[in-house]
Amino acid sequence: MGENGRCRLWRSAFLQGGTQVREHVIEIDPSRPLAEEPGRGHNRWHEAIEPVLEVEPGDLVVYETRDAFDGQLGPGSTDRDVGGLDLGPVHPLTGPVYVRGAEPGDLLEVELVGIEADPWEGWGYTVEVPGFGFLRDHFPEPYIVHWRLHEGYAESEQLPGVRIRYNPHPGVFGVAPSAELRRRAAEREAEAAEAGGFALPPEPAGAVPSGEPVASEGLRTVPPRENAGNIDIKQFSPGTTMLIPVHAEGALVSTGDVHFAQGDCEACGTAIEMRSRVRVRFGLRKGEAERRGIRDLQFFRDTYFTAPELAVPRRFYATTGICVEGEGANHSEDLTLAARNALLNMIGHLETRGFDRRQAYALCSVAVDLRISQTVDVPNLLVSALLPLDIFV
Repeated sequence: MGENGRCRLWRSAFLQGGTQVREHVIEIDPSRPLAEEPGRGHNRWHEAIEPVLEVEPGDLVVYETRDAFDGQLGPGSTDRDVGGLDLGPVHPLTGPVYVRGAEPGDLLEVELVGIEADPWEGWGYTVEVPGFGFLRDHFPEPYIVHWRLHEGYAESEQLPGVRIRYNPHPGVFGVAPSAELRRRAAEREAEAAEAGGFALPPEPAGAVPSGEPVASEGLRTVPPRENAGNIDIKQFSPGTTMLIPVHAEGALVSTGDVHFAQGDCEACGTAIEMRSRVRVRFGLRKGEAERRGIRDLQFFRDTYFTAPELAVPRRFYATTGICVEGEGANHSEDLTLAARNALLNMIGHLETRGFDRRQAYALCSVAVDLRISQTVDVPNLLVSALLPLDIFV
């Protein structure tokens, strides 16, 4: 921990509230996969993972991050490469960081100060991975969209006439679980899989750290849980503050899977994925999680999370979906089915604009917002899919 060669630390030259603020930087080599730099990160959640550094509440921390697939893809990657991806190394996280004074029952306050997009290469990607994504049964073939990341927007030759505005946010941001929470999560997710659901159990193949017990016991990073984790919340952009219940001493905070932009759904399973530098400031609310019974992530801000015309699209086209299987069965109060129908209807609309189905699915993932329009008019709940029209240039 501390200044041990795995991170860089310096004191800033400015005062904040009369106190000198320290900034710590966790540097990585983006040309190397996480397994070659195991002292700087991890891709499983486990309370026994050693922290990279210790900080005081109020300190600034800069995390340099890898992309979600840990460097398996590059600007020359093809659809075939997507079909051969190894999901074991997903997601490579930078950290954890030990916050002094943080104890179970506290609320960790995380102010997202800033995100620098892909400072190494200016490239990002969106992929459709077989067997993954909200509409995986409709899109079984691998597909990749390459993005050129400019200052303020992204463009792709594969989606001509589309310009996606910059709205960066960490896809994964979380704290370590307690041993009890880790065991409970593994058990309940196994039960969900046995009941016919889709869940990823602990898997040592590709795990970092690769030693035991972390490799065999560590939770996969794919779902969000009480420790936050893979939240994919585009409103967690610079200027937003998160409140996360602390489960382990020091909180043990990590991040990765940073997005250049994303729709409120990340439908195909990826956004505009990129490497980045994430700057945060930590604070503590002692005992507040236990005192208020807070079990899950909360977040807030006092300004627009992005440009107002993007936060509330000035011009849009929307489709809707209800809980009916085509012309078939009517399911009662099934938001998943309603959301799928809204999204499939949007893909159909995008086809009328000249996109093929795979292009449309990717575009939905990075730009379309799924909104729960109503949950009371039984049996048919209603979901809307909003396409902001200002993305077309």
